[in-house]
Amino acid sequence: MSLFILGDWPRNVIAKTLHKKINQTLFTMTRIQIEKALTDLNDLVLSGKALEAFEKYYHEDVSMQENNLPPTVSKTANRDREVQFFQDVTEFRQAKVKGVAIGDGISYVTWHYDYTHKDWGVRNYTQVSIQQWKDGKIIHEQFIYSN
Repeated sequence: MSLFILGDWPRNVIAKTLHKKINQTLFTMTRIQIEKALTDLNDLVLSGKALEAFEKYYHEDVSMQENNLPPTVSKTANRDREVQFFQDVTEFRQAKVKGVAIGDGISYVTWHYDYTHKDWGVRNYTQVSIQQWKDGKIIHEQFIYSN
């Protein structure tokens, strides 16, 4: 590849900028890639396969955070948390995607949930999930909802 320099731009600045752009292209998921993965993930959740979606689309180093609470870090710790949650749900009535927004490396999903939890009682609420993607998987997810 030839690099033609115009004007007074120092070669090292242009080389660093080009290198950064190449790395972003190689390692950041595009909106189209995220849309495809997110659609599959949401379809799995909606068909009752949330744990399958978790295994397929969550990074080994995933950090998951409820509102402003400290995050739970690692796929193993989050898997355990998810399994416990589903064991504690006594009646599941509905999950529905209300909206989706996608950017480079990030997605937002607005969910509506209606279920009964053994400790929390009836839960009927809307939640926004903010997902940051890395290497084709979710590396950080934050859930925002009203208590």
